[in-house]
Amino acid sequence: MLEKLLRKKKEQSGTIERTIADEIALLRQKQIPAHVAIIMDGNGRWAKKRNLPRIAGHHEGMKTVRTITRTANELGIKVLTLYAFSTENWKRPKLEIDFLMKLPGEFLTTYLPELVEQNVKVEMIGDFEMLPSHTKSAIQKAMEQTKQNDGLILNFAMNYGSRLEITEALKDISTLIKDGELDIEDIDSNLIEKHLMTSHIPDPDLLIRTSGEVRLSNFMLWQLAYAEFIFTDVLWPDFDEKCLISAVEEFQLRNRRFGSLEREESI
Repeated sequence: MLEKLLRKKKEQSGTIERTIADEIALLRQKQIPAHVAIIMDGNGRWAKKRNLPRIAGHHEGMKTVRTITRTANELGIKVLTLYAFSTENWKRPKLEIDFLMKLPGEFLTTYLPELVEQNVKVEMIGDFEMLPSHTKSAIQKAMEQTKQNDGLILNFAMNYGSRLEITEALKDISTLIKDGELDIEDIDSNLIEKHLMTSHIPDPDLLIRTSGEVRLSNFMLWQLAYAEFIFTDVLWPDFDEKCLISAVEEFQLRNRRFGSLEREESI
């Protein structure tokens, strides 16, 4: 569906060419997803197609993060969660892991002044303590310098795994029960959500995964229960502002029922 929208835009461009600003202004007249989550996939394949090392794809993908963050902010999206590094990614070659751990520092050092200027607030979900010291330092600095900002939340899922997140939440709740601070009857979905890493932000309205893969890969399994999913063949380094705009357009065409029926169907 996303590819069809992109093709349609190309066909229309020969008649009336709208600017990115025009597209954004039109989209903002309708419902904008408050929280967009993206599984950034395809950096390695992007590099392979160009006979480049995988790390070149990751570096190019970093530039896409800047573009998509800026566009999401202009669209009025409140939270942008980017799946940057999973708990399973430690299985990759050490050279690649070392490079990936340097990217947050490079990205945030280069673009932090821009994020501050755009009123973006940097946050992170995941197992922070397992990250290398230089990675932690870069993320901490960005979070500290943007903590007063009240615009878009740029939320990096770094060393993140949803199963681990849920497991840790259940451990916390079990401890409270053991200590007599909770009863088993107190456990409900709201209580579990309060113990997740995302307790302070809304669940994603829209999930986008690039590169043609159609799976969640242990990403926000609880939070994505009612999200709209868009899977695109576009590789992450090629995912530009037009791709995000098309994804939001498709989101606006979806009929979100949250388990209920349309009024006509319920009669």
